[in-house]
Amino acid sequence: MKNLRTVLITGATSGIGLSLALQYAQPGTTLVLHGRDDAMLDAVAAACRQQGATTKTLLHDLGDHVGWMEKLAHHCATTPVDLALVNAGVAHTSVHGIEPWEDVQHMLDVNLRAAMATVTVLAAAMCQRGSGQIALVSSLAAYVGLPLTPAYCASKAGLKAYGEAMRGRLAPYGVGVCVVMPGFVKTGMSDRFAAAKPSMVSSEWAARRIQRGLLRNPARLAFPQPLALGMWCLSVLPSSWSQFILRRLGYAAAPPTRPGAKAD
Repeated sequence: MKNLRTVLITGATSGIGLSLALQYAQPGTTLVLHGRDDAMLDAVAAACRQQGATTKTLLHDLGDHVGWMEKLAHHCATTPVDLALVNAGVAHTSVHGIEPWEDVQHMLDVNLRAAMATVTVLAAAMCQRGSGQIALVSSLAAYVGLPLTPAYCASKAGLKAYGEAMRGRLAPYGVGVCVVMPGFVKTGMSDRFAAAKPSMVSSEWAARRIQRGLLRNPARLAFPQPLALGMWCLSVLPSSWSQFILRRLGYAAAPPTRPGAKAD
């Protein structure tokens, strides 16, 4: 999509979302920026306006799916979206025991259900117009479950499957769908990940890669390439092999503490 007019970015106040906002900010482009922190959202919008873009903001907690769908539908009625970068996401790393249900529910709500709610609203408007593109930011963790982050991997795998299915469903209407699968990107979220982060790239590099890649409207945009290939290989190996490799690489959860064992 070379002649973009309006770009929606969810989770635009930090990480990849912030870098995408600055990457797409240019004269002639209207950026619709979503976030849940008022001050941060205003700051991003101001930075984008300094680069010549027109900005609109949508302040909302994506845990409220019904309210979000209503707000987004109201916006789309007055400002059609040409490209949607469905980027908002959260992550928690649980090294010991079972992940707390509150964390699991929160990740599924934001990473998967909110993304599907966003697509539901946007796809209806795009199909009616016969044009548009949706990019769903998943993760290379969608290829194989990492024991450190089971719920996160599940949410991103669900988003990958949903995006691939929606690509086929919306193609006859002239709407493109791409699943974006980044590896480790230098953000506050990745800083909290308690294991090795090979082939890490900056959020600015990732944003440039996404912008260039989406011009081709690929079904899947996975990067960086060496890590993407490695994760894909793990996904096709027998599970016992892939889990053995992950343990050797340091991605296994901590073993349970034996009663009476002394702490180090």
